[in-house]
Amino acid sequence: MPSPDAYWLALRRARGVGPRTCKLLIEKFGSPEKIFQLNSGEIAAAGVPRNTARSIAEFRDFEPLEKELCELPNIGARLVKWTDADYPPNLRQIADPPPFLFVRGPAQLSDPACIAIVGARAASDIGRRMAQRLGLELAAKGFTIVSGLARGIDGEAHQGALDAHGKTLAVLGCGVDVIYPAEHRKLADAILAGGGALISELPIGTPPLAENFPTRNRILSGLCLGVVIVEAAEKSGSLITARMALEQDRQVFAVPGSPLSGKTRGSNRLLKDGAKLVECVEDVIEELAPQMASRPVATRSLPNEPAERAPTPVASDTRAEVAHIAESAKGAKTLQIVADEATAILGNLKESERLHVDSIIESSGLNAQTVLRLLLELELEGRVTQHPGKLFSLA
Repeated sequence: MPSPDAYWLALRRARGVGPRTCKLLIEKFGSPEKIFQLNSGEIAAAGVPRNTARSIAEFRDFEPLEKELCELPNIGARLVKWTDADYPPNLRQIADPPPFLFVRGPAQLSDPACIAIVGARAASDIGRRMAQRLGLELAAKGFTIVSGLARGIDGEAHQGALDAHGKTLAVLGCGVDVIYPAEHRKLADAILAGGGALISELPIGTPPLAENFPTRNRILSGLCLGVVIVEAAEKSGSLITARMALEQDRQVFAVPGSPLSGKTRGSNRLLKDGAKLVECVEDVIEELAPQMASRPVATRSLPNEPAERAPTPVASDTRAEVAHIAESAKGAKTLQIVADEATAILGNLKESERLHVDSIIESSGLNAQTVLRLLLELELEGRVTQHPGKLFSLA
């Protein structure tokens, strides 16, 4: 007798069954286990093509599915099904949600406060810095950062969230046990260690084939309230994500770029077509204010920081937080305090040729999120230079 989870895998693996058919049948009959007790005529009566109904009714190859399920704990993964409380609430709303997700990592997926940041793999230095800054500042505000673990913008967005001690989710176009690109293995490990997760609807062991990524993108956008595009060429996979986000009634944001650069023609076209322009994190939060004000969102403190010094998360007091940010881009601090903190960091850097970020945090007396944010701002202003190994110096 197959296990209940094996029936879930079998429904998706039966010939001709896609996410929409799975959703139709689960809504009609309640569980895959009940569906496999029906004959092909009863399945077809629910609105499924006869050939597809027959392939479901005749499915018998459960043994490899049981082996796959047994392997999940060995790689630190689990199966999250459409009917589970931990299934992402935003994803449940789309027209073709995956019936289940393979989730590797400790992150719970029930938090709806997710923002996707995606863009070019061959990104410019400015694009990389912008992605990291958005990832860091949105994560510091309590948002979960979602991206695709790709080179360039995706990797920087994940890293920015990690630098803020926030949570980030990587949606893969391969199995959750396959890290692509290979050079992001350390980044993937850091995502898992930081309380995030690697997510895929594909069987474990699935290689990163090109045809997997467009369908992967619907999950990436579906998890989120909005998608931020940072650098996208005219024929970019990020534009597919943006199109899917629009179809899912998600907000689409884009960072403007030079019209002379091919890297930003796609994102600039999104702005012409009505995407919201993003120059700073407040542009994103202001636009999402109405959605956030009406959604119950769990409070999330950043680890390794005293609770009273952690950035205000997006929580039950979202209305007050968002209204405050919308009223003033200065956030909770005055310009004078920000200037004093920046001066303290610059003063520390004057004392040494290069300093590690941990040394700057310790000597400045500021929390990690504040130091990382200010270092980014100072770097963008050309006053500080970042070197490999998280070393910083005066420019």
